[in-house]
Amino acid sequence: PSPRRTFLGRLPLPERNYLTDALRTETVGGVILLVAAVAALVWANTFGSSYTSVSHFHFGPGVLGLHLSVAHWAADGLLAVFFFVAGVELKRELVAGELRDPKAAALPVVAALCGMAVPAVVYTLVAVLGDGSTGGWAVPTATDIAFALAVLAVIGTSLPAALRAFLLTLAVVDDLFAILIIAVFFTENIDFVALIGAFAGLAVFYLLLRFDVRGWYVYVPLALIIWGLMYNSGIHATIAGVAMGLMLRCTRREGEEHSPGERIEHLVRPLSAGLAVPLFALFSAGVSLSGGALAGVFTRPETLGVVLGLVVGKTIGIFGGTWLATRFTKAELNKDLAWADVFAVASLAGIGFTVSLLIGELAFVGDDDMINEIKASVLIGSLIAAVLSGVLLKLRVRRYRALFDAEELDEDASGIPDIYEQDDPEYHLRMAALYEKKAAEHRRLAQVAGAASNKPDSPA
Repeated sequence: PSPRRTFLGRLPLPERNYLTDALRTETVGGVILLVAAVAALVWANTFGSSYTSVSHFHFGPGVLGLHLSVAHWAADGLLAVFFFVAGVELKRELVAGELRDPKAAALPVVAALCGMAVPAVVYTLVAVLGDGSTGGWAVPTATDIAFALAVLAVIGTSLPAALRAFLLTLAVVDDLFAILIIAVFFTENIDFVALIGAFAGLAVFYLLLRFDVRGWYVYVPLALIIWGLMYNSGIHATIAGVAMGLMLRCTRREGEEHSPGERIEHLVRPLSAGLAVPLFALFSAGVSLSGGALAGVFTRPETLGVVLGLVVGKTIGIFGGTWLATRFTKAELNKDLAWADVFAVASLAGIGFTVSLLIGELAFVGDDDMINEIKASVLIGSLIAAVLSGVLLKLRVRRYRALFDAEELDEDASGIPDIYEQDDPEYHLRMAALYEKKAAEHRRLAQVAGAASNKPDSPA
């Protein structure tokens, strides 16, 4: 019989290095996102009229159908950058990451699908039983990886690389299906002329990439044209971003240290995490948090459905889907971890912010009061999920710290963690030389100490 596949096992070194770089940027961006969200809440609840005036201020070329409000530019324009990075991440996962092997991909894909289906079911049940609107069923289905990593940074938990990779892969698959939900369920009227123009632009973009044409001055104007046509087609403009991201080559050719997709993602990710997403949060998270509004979150079926979907639905969906997938694929959990760790990560994935806010605006377009309450429920649900996951992760913090330190240990200063070199004969030679050097130093210090102790006392 074939050996059982290890779930949450050690990552290959290149994948670990990529993950470390990517999550470092996302963590910093997540902290900025937290600051932007708090700033939006303070601004909206202290100087609400100025917040509304700035958010609704319109600018842009009206002749091109792009005379939009500031909030609209943030949601449709800046988030296209976020979804572009998501597209590149997905492409890389499919060709070089956790999703390249169908058997290995089954676990995170099933977990992500269950983590979207169960919250949608929870919301729908609460809405139907409470005689509310089922239009917001998709709001609690999203996971915000930047916000989740910001929570990890705040609580100071050093998750092992395998758990972080699982969380990132969940978020990537989650983003893909969120994009499909936006495209399928929140597109009403389509301008086929503009849509054909957008597809023609994407075809030109693809051909330029295949012929290795280089130069940002070629691709940036073309990307703006594609985005503008996609927006005017009636399909959400962020779809253009993910489509262009999926077209980038993410495999390395001979002599290449990084693929074009990895290089471009490395350049664009800080712009997405540090500017685009925080600005979207600044003009989307500014909701009124009066006592009555907060109380209404737990009494109105639509808002209660969002909270329960994020906190309960996400946790049960991801954990249950993962457990079932391991049973059917005969995968074996890493012996260094426990199912409690998977449950904690599943609860952490209940932090839905960026995409949840976007879907909330699309689901109840035209109903400003409902949008405000849905946003409040997203914030409260995410906060509860953050606190719950923080408590669960803190219970295992010593174990995580030990595993993290073991992954980072590099005693021979080779630049490669020792755990990845244990099967290399040269590593053992370096370690033997290192230990001999340390032993010689200890012997020398002992001799010096012995000589000092035998030396007669000097006169006062």
